[in-house]
Amino acid sequence: MKKTLLAAALLGCTLAAHAADQNEAAHPGAVVVTATRTAITVDDALSSVSVITRADIERLQPLSLADLLTGLPGVSFANAGGYGQQTSLFLRGTNSAHTLVLIDGVRIGGIGSGLAAFEQIPVEQIERIEVVRGPRSSLYGADAIGGVIQIFTRRGSQDGALRPSFSVTTGSQNLLRGQFGLSGGNEHAWYNLAVGAQHTRGINSCRVGAGTVFAGCYTDEPDNDPYRNENLVANGGYRWDNGAELRGSWLRSLGEIHFDGSYQNRSRTVQQTAGAAFSFNPLQAWKTTLSAGQNIDRYDNYENESFVGYIWSKRNQASWQNDVSLADNQLLTLGVDWQGEKIESDTGFLATRRHDTGSYLQYQGTFGRNEVQLSARRDHNSQYGDHDTGAAAWGYRFDDGLKLSASYGSAFHAPTFNDLYYPYGSGNPDLKPEQSRSAELGLGRQLGSWNWAVNAYQTRIDQLIALDSNYFPTNVSKARIRGVEGQLGVNLGGWQVQGYASWLQPRNDDGGVNDGKVLQRRPGRTARIDLDRRVGEWAIGATVNGAGRTFDDAANRHALGGYSTTDLRASWHFAPGWQLEARIANVFDREYETVWYYNQPGRSGFLTLRYSPATR
Repeated sequence: MKKTLLAAALLGCTLAAHAADQNEAAHPGAVVVTATRTAITVDDALSSVSVITRADIERLQPLSLADLLTGLPGVSFANAGGYGQQTSLFLRGTNSAHTLVLIDGVRIGGIGSGLAAFEQIPVEQIERIEVVRGPRSSLYGADAIGGVIQIFTRRGSQDGALRPSFSVTTGSQNLLRGQFGLSGGNEHAWYNLAVGAQHTRGINSCRVGAGTVFAGCYTDEPDNDPYRNENLVANGGYRWDNGAELRGSWLRSLGEIHFDGSYQNRSRTVQQTAGAAFSFNPLQAWKTTLSAGQNIDRYDNYENESFVGYIWSKRNQASWQNDVSLADNQLLTLGVDWQGEKIESDTGFLATRRHDTGSYLQYQGTFGRNEVQLSARRDHNSQYGDHDTGAAAWGYRFDDGLKLSASYGSAFHAPTFNDLYYPYGSGNPDLKPEQSRSAELGLGRQLGSWNWAVNAYQTRIDQLIALDSNYFPTNVSKARIRGVEGQLGVNLGGWQVQGYASWLQPRNDDGGVNDGKVLQRRPGRTARIDLDRRVGEWAIGATVNGAGRTFDDAANRHALGGYSTTDLRASWHFAPGWQLEARIANVFDREYETVWYYNQPGRSGFLTLRYSPATR
């Protein structure tokens, strides 16, 4: 296994030295909005960016967001026992609550835990994903220490036709998944309505013997743990002749998951986001955007059929953004964000509401071969007061297409309601926000079908929130994270090769008993290679994912071994708009864990029938 991982990492690094970012090769000139809150191309971004399109999703045939994103530069997940089980993201080695996640511009994540429920977001309803690595608090406020991930739901075309679409998937673990949608529009309007559902009997989330080691799992529940999800999506918009635009979106995901727990073993969940935005140009050089949104999370917990408790949270948010063109290639962006949070639970909190107002300013300019980006923000929170962040980035383009970039930025993570008050007032209401400082150097080059990029960075986090010996949250810890990422994209003999390799050193730096230890559940090395080829109406492909050893605890006593998995896939476009897809995941039936004593699926097979008029 170690040799396989080493080979995958070496191949990824070798290709990264001669090739480049997947998205530059697969989507040259792709436009992103998350990196700067304005529309720029990936090549113009002074940060490390990845883009996943709908075509990529159908090509890779993932069952979940973790399936889709695992192995991208700096991206790793920890999953507690299979599809639908709790899934935590670690971006560039930061904590799982240190990544801001947006759906159609609306911030998501439970207010109690601060975590986005990746396992509850239906991948079949996604049109596009933008992953921006590095600090972004100077534009978005709290929680963007590791970066920002924005998910865009599927939208309608504007060619005047009504377009139905559907897909049906069946496979291992009695999986059955379906999606049906209607979309359309014209030169002014667009809309999309879709409904989806998924059910799987799952696997036994905890391996036998877990109960003798820790209380998180029962050994007397050696059964499969099923997962069920139902989801609905609606979005649309209208654009007037003068360029004014109104758009809105809504997503609701209902889940039920069984698991092996000490005090509860079943949860019913609600994840809902809604948002709307209106933009127009008061002057030719001035664009203004008004937006509002809401995110609701609810978890009802059970032990067998007995209700145990619940937690419900709501976040309302609003924004006013102004983009002013000062001159050619000179853009000034300034705005105000507001959000109000409310939480309810059967256990009770000492406080149940808070609000935050953030004001930000950003300048983007190009001077010959030089590109500059400067940003600053102040957040005022009703609980922890004022907090200032800033960032500066510079890029230089050489004659031969080589681009050098450097950046520095600060960020922070706000204490969650659980940190402050949960349970029964045992939290610490005096907690301060976690603070970070990050520096990064990047070098990349575009050579037609060959592209390459390498980024090196260091992040220091102070006031890291951790539990002391009495399980009381305090601002005592520090962390230092160093990393190098290589990305590639190249066409070789009709094969599209897309690869990534990451080296990470996430260390505890608090000077205490765990000083120098590896931060838990963050592999030091990851690599991923995607190989795809199309021949007529057929397409074939493979993905190899590898991850090095990691640890499940702060003291590094519980090691999780390195592993590699191989997925094979094929598709057949047998008629206009019709596609048959097949995928075998974990072909060699590797056994591995990303959370101590929690199983992962073995070899699995899936078959999908898809209809979409836009399919090519």
